[in-house]
Amino acid sequence: MIDAQHSLDVLLELTRALTEERSLRKALALVSEAALELLPGDHASIRVLDHTRTELLSGARSGSGLGKKPVRHTHGKGVAGWVVENGEIARISDTTGDDRFEPRPNQGFEIRSILAVPLWSAGEVVGVLASTSHAVDAYSAEQESLACLLANCAVPPIEKARLRRLAVTDPQTMVFNRAYLMPGIQAQMQRQRGEPAQGLSLALMDLDHFKRINDDHGHAAGDLALRAFADAVRKTTRDADVVVRRGGDEFVLIMPGADRQSACAVAQRICHTLEESDITVASGAQLSITVSIGVATWNGKESPEQLEKRADEVMYQAKLKGRNQVVFDDRSPSEDKDAPAPTA
Repeated sequence: MIDAQHSLDVLLELTRALTEERSLRKALALVSEAALELLPGDHASIRVLDHTRTELLSGARSGSGLGKKPVRHTHGKGVAGWVVENGEIARISDTTGDDRFEPRPNQGFEIRSILAVPLWSAGEVVGVLASTSHAVDAYSAEQESLACLLANCAVPPIEKARLRRLAVTDPQTMVFNRAYLMPGIQAQMQRQRGEPAQGLSLALMDLDHFKRINDDHGHAAGDLALRAFADAVRKTTRDADVVVRRGGDEFVLIMPGADRQSACAVAQRICHTLEESDITVASGAQLSITVSIGVATWNGKESPEQLEKRADEVMYQAKLKGRNQVVFDDRSPSEDKDAPAPTA
């Protein structure tokens, strides 16, 4: 039995909070928490897609299984993929008897019932809100209606946040684009001014010999390498870290709360992750990717441009020293060091 007054209170509070929240990630977290409170599930999730509806732009989860890596959206696959593809609600009483459900060995929690509703905007599905339970037949028609009401309340502010996010998203790699870079660094500096001991570091990352991949295997292979690199960085870093594609094969990692030691450790992990994995291109060739990384930690006074410049300069030092390594900048921003710029 649904408690109507409680449900109304949750929806009203959610609507109020969403009108004040501009961050897409935080807005989605508010909705997944509300779903967990309103519906009888162990786990709730919400994901929104890019303009092609094939790539996951952002998402949030609440409840069981948060210690496990989230399941990636796969176009047309699984229950969420079916909801996006068909624009219909999926209310599954028992997953063992439904072909749309794809079990994941490392999920971390049991799923026997699913309620998933599409998020509609401007006549197309832009995302999926889902609740899952370990119990069979956990969701009623009444709870399906409540999930739809929750989705309808959430869509307008989420769509505004989604469009803002798309404006600063690189469509090739789904990380932030260059337009976000300086405002993003500036925003982190503003947050850090009140807590200078927290630290703020940048890693300037440039793929090694990227031109060879395009020349030898074609631009499709180069695009695949860029996406593989962006995915590797996301998997290696914290949720708080921000990946930006500066242009071409150059990326910047903004690391709030990271001092020299932790920033260098993250950069080293990225290098090692790439060393241990290859990508397979359309021709069947196995390609290895390495990266040169320059790291600089904010001194609390310099501008975003000065901090980026320091990281950029030591990235070129990493290139000169043989590539596939990390160099940290110990200089103050006033100490310029001239060095020839090697080829990528």
